[in-house]
Amino acid sequence: MIYADHAATTRPGPEALCAMRVCLEENWGNPSSLHQSGQRAAAALEDARRRVAACIGASPREIYFTAGGSEADNQALCSAARAGARRGRTHIVSTAFEHHAVLHALEALAEEGFEVQLLDVPPDGVVSAAQVAAAIRADTCLVSVMSANNELGTVQPVAELGALCRARGIPFHTDAVQAAGHLPVDVAAQQVDYLALSAHKFGGPKGAGVLYARRGLPVAPLIRGGAQERGQRGGTENLPALAGMAAALEASCRTLEAEARRLTRLRDRLTDGLSRIPHAALNGDPARRLPGHVSFCFEGVEGESLLLLLDEAGICASSGSACTSGSLEPSHVLLAIGRPAELAHGSLRLTLGPENTEADVDAILEAVPAAVARLRAMSPLWRDKINGKKPFLL
Repeated sequence: MIYADHAATTRPGPEALCAMRVCLEENWGNPSSLHQSGQRAAAALEDARRRVAACIGASPREIYFTAGGSEADNQALCSAARAGARRGRTHIVSTAFEHHAVLHALEALAEEGFEVQLLDVPPDGVVSAAQVAAAIRADTCLVSVMSANNELGTVQPVAELGALCRARGIPFHTDAVQAAGHLPVDVAAQQVDYLALSAHKFGGPKGAGVLYARRGLPVAPLIRGGAQERGQRGGTENLPALAGMAAALEASCRTLEAEARRLTRLRDRLTDGLSRIPHAALNGDPARRLPGHVSFCFEGVEGESLLLLLDEAGICASSGSACTSGSLEPSHVLLAIGRPAELAHGSLRLTLGPENTEADVDAILEAVPAAVARLRAMSPLWRDKINGKKPFLL
């Protein structure tokens, strides 16, 4: 099997598994307990906090552990927005291609009376600082722009946005779930105020994440209960997962530059090969993207059918389409960059990781053109395009 869906999740690395095993077998106490077992667990928890903080240029007291990136995004947005409302500021700036963890949280805030402005996304999938600057108003309480898009792979100008917002005195939040462990993250240098990351995107376990909140900024609990996480998240900490996350993030950061160079070479080979398929197009900027991320649209093809054929060939991939409420909906991300719905339905996302090789790329470049050709041969729409009855879009 060739696993090319690392943007969805990653295999837990040996460092994470080792750290988790130690906690499960030795440091299994409750970190809130005062006895020796509990205090050993508490020490392990704070060690994980220090290690995560060091990886992103933060202070340990700015790190709040969560159950994943979605929770961290929600907590950041709600904390900053409601603090802004207390000062009479209720305008929020974000983008139309954010992850649903952000978009749905913003929808909920809009129902509370906040005015949410979603910026259009250029065809290259990169939002500019000028766009954000033009949207900021006197009553803006928050700007939220993701670090790297999960479907396109395009990398956003986080440092520019952070500097802009800091100069205007507006909190800046970034969903760094796809970036952490794959791109350099330095919250101080990038002038980020709130940041979310998720362990399972860089070789850690599912169910563990981080909210970074710059010291002095408000953090309001979503989950109320005990005094865990300095009173900002009730519930006994999932110490094995958090220790695994810290170990995985450290391991990813140690090899980040070399792995980025290796994956970029594989990515570019894959992009070049898929570009040779007639009526196909890369989604997003070809260079300003995550090292192992490739997103394509193939005209005359349904993404779900393409995934099934690739799965038969032993290749795990993703499509930009999602099945919701019993109907197949095109990706909101592809629609945001101007892809017509017909093309958005025919998308394929291939995301490479540590175990992928040149041989994997060769196999993918053999399987995808064959699958696209097979699906087009069965498509009445494709026959109409070939016969000139309907126009080509690509």
